[in-house]
Amino acid sequence: MFPLSSERRVHRVGFGAMQLAGPGVFGPPADRDRAIQILRRAVELGIDHIDTSDFYGPWVVNELIAEALHPYSDDLALATKIGACRDDKGNWLPAQHPDALRSAVHDNLRRLKVDSIDLVNLRLHEGDTSIPLADQLGALTELQEQGLVRGIGMSNVSLEQFERGREHAEIVSVQNLYNVVNRTSADLLARTAELGVSFVPFFPLGSGFADSYAREHELLNKIAENHRATQAQVSLAWLLRRSPNVLLIPGTSSLTHLDENTAAAVLALGDDEIAELDALVADGESLESAGH
Repeated sequence: MFPLSSERRVHRVGFGAMQLAGPGVFGPPADRDRAIQILRRAVELGIDHIDTSDFYGPWVVNELIAEALHPYSDDLALATKIGACRDDKGNWLPAQHPDALRSAVHDNLRRLKVDSIDLVNLRLHEGDTSIPLADQLGALTELQEQGLVRGIGMSNVSLEQFERGREHAEIVSVQNLYNVVNRTSADLLARTAELGVSFVPFFPLGSGFADSYAREHELLNKIAENHRATQAQVSLAWLLRRSPNVLLIPGTSSLTHLDENTAAAVLALGDDEIAELDALVADGESLESAGH
């Protein structure tokens, strides 16, 4: 187990609920009953960390979580993300004014049916500096002082933004893009490990993973065959070995894949296999940028 925040330790494989919404993370799921089953199965498997957001759907995923799991067990940690919203066409828009952030936290609390949230990640948007980071984090620290937010995290941030954020709040978690084919956040992973801050890769299996990786490279498939495992399990097991502060939130709308992803926690890759996967992409690069 590893601290998700200063107040909560969780197992290293959690569940990312984003894919429970409709296509494009917009609208209701095609099969609501199956989405409820997946959430309940996740808890049955011992998952104690669910990552969500009120802008998944929007609202749909948080309402599903509450329907499936409320009242929550004492050992279940809920993490959410704020700083964005959706328009009526499903576009993702920044929503980072302090008033919008406060409102988003209250919306998450209401739909999840909780009095406080274990972790709230502030999602930043590349190139958007219109609202000072100090003001955004100031809104979250106010909510933390009120007992509505237990831990504050940051998402989609650079190392420099993370360090600036630490000047204004205790940042207990970072959620950034990182996986076996994309190491662009390697510097941030190293820094969070040094500080004992949890690092939660989003898209831990890659975005469009099968198209961008599996067809072009045989390494992952070879290792998976050696272990009679799936490529996804190998990718997740590699992430767990990459750094001790990594917490995983693989998402799926499949009960079979949920079971497989959770089982990755006990998949033991050999040191030579880890070395091969380490060498696939250099730190700071992605497979695409490296020209593969």
